[in-house]
Amino acid sequence: MNVFPAIYTTLSPQGLVKGVLTQYDLGEIKQCRFWNRGLSDVYLVTTDKQDFILRISHHHWRSRTDIQFELELLDFLHRHHLPVAYPFKTKDRQLFVTINALEGDRYAAVFLYAPGQVALGDLNPTQSEILGRTLSKLHQTCLKFATQAPRHPLDLKYLLHNSLEIIAPYLHQRTKDLAYLKEAIAEIEQQLDSLPREAPYWSVCWGDPHSGNVHFTADDRATLFDFDQCGYGWRAFDLAKFLEISLRVGIDRKTREAFFSGYQEVQDLSEAELNSLQALTKAAHIWSWAININWSAIHDWSKLDDYYCTKRLQHLKRLSTQDWQLF
Repeated sequence: MNVFPAIYTTLSPQGLVKGVLTQYDLGEIKQCRFWNRGLSDVYLVTTDKQDFILRISHHHWRSRTDIQFELELLDFLHRHHLPVAYPFKTKDRQLFVTINALEGDRYAAVFLYAPGQVALGDLNPTQSEILGRTLSKLHQTCLKFATQAPRHPLDLKYLLHNSLEIIAPYLHQRTKDLAYLKEAIAEIEQQLDSLPREAPYWSVCWGDPHSGNVHFTADDRATLFDFDQCGYGWRAFDLAKFLEISLRVGIDRKTREAFFSGYQEVQDLSEAELNSLQALTKAAHIWSWAININWSAIHDWSKLDDYYCTKRLQHLKRLSTQDWQLF
């Protein structure tokens, strides 16, 4: 074979400067550095004007239409004065650049570097309240967003059934654990069966609201970023995703309550939504589990051992208890 096949390549910063960044009007580029590997590859771009983020999608993670949906959403939110890290357009007014990588097409997008930094030591109650209030305004604004780009809705088929297909092979020798997971999914579906799937309860969701995806300045101005899990879904799912991560990393109850207080300053949650939070938090955990497996299978297979699955199952069981918000 002329070129050996690959499932993932790390793209050269020098190549990205010449092949991608020259398509933007960013000023004189001083440096481009590989910054972080997550669900996308992130590069920090320093120019004579300011700093930018260059994000390169992973081939296995999202399609062209997924990228288009997200970037159109962020452009829309920016135009409606929401504090998001918005995409810059190329000189010919495109939101992204297609890269023909060895593993297949990948998509590059340039964002303004979010001012400030991730909250040191995690969110304090004031920052958590600001995040909740900002998310609530985002949900309200998204009711006016419309795009033709298809996207997986964050519904139970996608969050639960697709996730089960990914997780199940890692539990094939643990029949009791697999049976428990299937029972938990059936219970979640039953609990969410009557949750309305219409506006304002159903809107575009951020998909990943947590303290690591927002920068705060010294005077607590927030900028949201990392929308690559966004999609149409229940707005309450975004609150559940915040809860799932907050409980997993140990954010205290006072800070979590401040988030909900901030959200409901802007708009009230219905009783049905509040009652759905436990089930949606379990769904968020299962979805996150599947996403993590797909990433680890490419980048860190050694992580997917028995202990990994045991830890995920234990957390799911804690989320299923009557005192699920107390730990």
